[in-house]
Amino acid sequence: MNSVSPRTAVIAGASSGIGLALARLLASRGYRLVLLARRRELLEQIAEELPVEVVLKVMDVGDANAPEAFSELLDQQQAVDQIYLSAGTGHLNPGLDWALEDETFRVNALGFAGMAAAAYRYFERQGHGHLVGITSIAALLGSPEAPAYNASKACASRYLDGLRMRAKAAKLPVYVTDILPGFVDTAMMKRRSLLGGQSGKGRRADCLGGG
Repeated sequence: MNSVSPRTAVIAGASSGIGLALARLLASRGYRLVLLARRRELLEQIAEELPVEVVLKVMDVGDANAPEAFSELLDQQQAVDQIYLSAGTGHLNPGLDWALEDETFRVNALGFAGMAAAAYRYFERQGHGHLVGITSIAALLGSPEAPAYNASKACASRYLDGLRMRAKAAKLPVYVTDILPGFVDTAMMKRRSLLGGQSGKGRRADCLGGG
């Protein structure tokens, strides 16, 4: 009998897009999963389809208390091997409506950094682990119609750089990967009209498709 425990992966933004695809992929490889998103009903539907042990947590990374709640959730796990941060939001905002800009920075920059810091501290205490942030190719340049989105992704990407350098300086086997997708054909991308169509104030999504 194989007594080796399955590896555990945590995915923030698991209810749609890249986060959902990651959940399905890791489940196919036998991982135990801890899935986070804002929408409980979607999380429950996903858990029912996955053939592995799944822990669900409703969480909005834009909430001020999310990093603390995330730390508590991580400490409740026996061990975590990988943490994926895929939650985010974005709007085409040619009118520079500050409410939309503020939400984008709050989720994609402050929220992301808070979650990444909590993940890194967990791995630092554990002594090993792999943190993967899903940012965007948008981090590499500005945007006239979505300035907050691109700027917030640049912030997230640079924050991951800092954590990576921190682990290297400490000579810890904690690995930090920044994935910068381009356009991905997800429901959020269609709502945001980055693939064409009307400009919009689409609903928040739990997982960006990149771009």
